[in-house]
Amino acid sequence: MKGFAITVEELREAMDRGKAFDGSSIEGFARFDESDMIAMPDPSTFTLLPWRPRQNAVAKMFCDILTPEGEPFEGDPRRVLKRMLKRAADMDYTYYTSVELEFFYFKDSKSTEILDQGGYFDQTSMDWGSDLRRETVLTLEQMGIPVEYSHHEAAPSQHEIDLRYADALTMADNIATYRVVVKEIASKHGVYATFMPKPIYGVNGSGMHVTQSLFRGEGNALYDAEQEKHLSRVARHFVAGLLKYAPEITVITNPWVNSYKRLVPGYEAPIFTSWAHRSHSDLIRIPDYRPGREDSTRIEYRAPDSACNPYLTFTVLLAAGLEGIEEGLEPPPPMESDVHSLSDTERAERGIGNLPSSLKEAIQAAEGSRLLRKALGDDVVESYLRNKKIEWEEYRVQIHEYEMRRYLPIL
Repeated sequence: MKGFAITVEELREAMDRGKAFDGSSIEGFARFDESDMIAMPDPSTFTLLPWRPRQNAVAKMFCDILTPEGEPFEGDPRRVLKRMLKRAADMDYTYYTSVELEFFYFKDSKSTEILDQGGYFDQTSMDWGSDLRRETVLTLEQMGIPVEYSHHEAAPSQHEIDLRYADALTMADNIATYRVVVKEIASKHGVYATFMPKPIYGVNGSGMHVTQSLFRGEGNALYDAEQEKHLSRVARHFVAGLLKYAPEITVITNPWVNSYKRLVPGYEAPIFTSWAHRSHSDLIRIPDYRPGREDSTRIEYRAPDSACNPYLTFTVLLAAGLEGIEEGLEPPPPMESDVHSLSDTERAERGIGNLPSSLKEAIQAAEGSRLLRKALGDDVVESYLRNKKIEWEEYRVQIHEYEMRRYLPIL
């Protein structure tokens, strides 16, 4: 998140003309030849910040980024998502999402000292994190962000707050706000909250499971009463698109070196391009249809982590699904058993591939991707991958604690 503050006296001009800023100073956003940018506030995102004093209150708004000529800046992630949502609208679809966002509470930002020993759904009187989580939920509700439910997650000191579904742009804005609120409430109580995908070795990492719905008018385009499991042909094509393009979009859904410490066997995070109706270890899960609730048919994509860019993530997920629809793709049969129990040969025979296992592999899978360039634009893809290559190279040459423990005493 980036931003700047203005006084109330500056608000009228900001709403009329936007506020200029130097884009070249923001890493990953613009280059020297794109230095002058305009931040145009979106008044629909205006919200008071409940943790600031009511006297001389402080509010926030998200901004769309414009060029000095007043044209939308192609590198603006909100712009990228809006463009993809228009493509869906041109096909008569409306795209909704809901998310399950996981995170950890630690004593401070310099260690991984946990606050509790709780596990999945645990409720204990000594769980300090539950009080922090409850205050966070109430703060989000104050800000107009509806919460479906919250609970303790599987790992010690790990928590989850699930946001109620909304159109994808609103949900992306809500996620950006959510992450700030989680950290603000933690800081207020002298602790640290992190969305780092895998901060502790040997326990579950933090994911952002994305549940997707596609509507045509008032009807759920993913539902068909006549089809098996009530999954429409559109839904099957959408799933097939996600499976086909999953390796290419993983650099967006899982953008950090640390993201790939989470995508490993044994912790429910997906590593194969498989789908199932119930399993929590496959890349795509189709939650059970509830009779009389056609609107409950939806597609859950389980790879993204909690530290991804939600605007870009929703863009590539929707792009992959729409490509599947336009290409008329068919998915392989859904998994009825544990995908990890199959041999490499058996997975290949079923058309099941692998997700990238490192940021380097993700970059390589993305470099020749026609889908990414179509979804994000050439400028965004080239700038993004350039930044990711720098990050990988910086990581590659570091001397890590594991190497010191493993090799220094014996070599």
